Amino acid sequence: MDRLTSFDPKLSFLHVYLRGRIDRLRNEEDMSRGASAVEWVVISAIVVAIVAAVGFIIKNALSDKASSVGNCIGDTDGSNNGC
Repeated sequence: MDRLTSFDPKLSFLHVYLRGRIDRLRNEEDMSRGASAVEWVVISAIVVAIVAAVGFIIKNALSDKASSVGNCIGDTDGSNNGC
């Protein structure tokens, strides 16, 4: 340990903490955790895109059906014109 960190316990703790973080970053086992996190982000983005697409399709289908039903209700003159 150098002279600066031996006098102040806060600096000593900071030195040990940063040294541990640097050693963990250099460790190859932790590198696979980053790749795994990226894979989860990509999978999550794909799932969100699929859910958004299905939601958009359902919204459009419901909107079209609602306007069709509204037109049938507005056009009631006693005849059954295919509604």
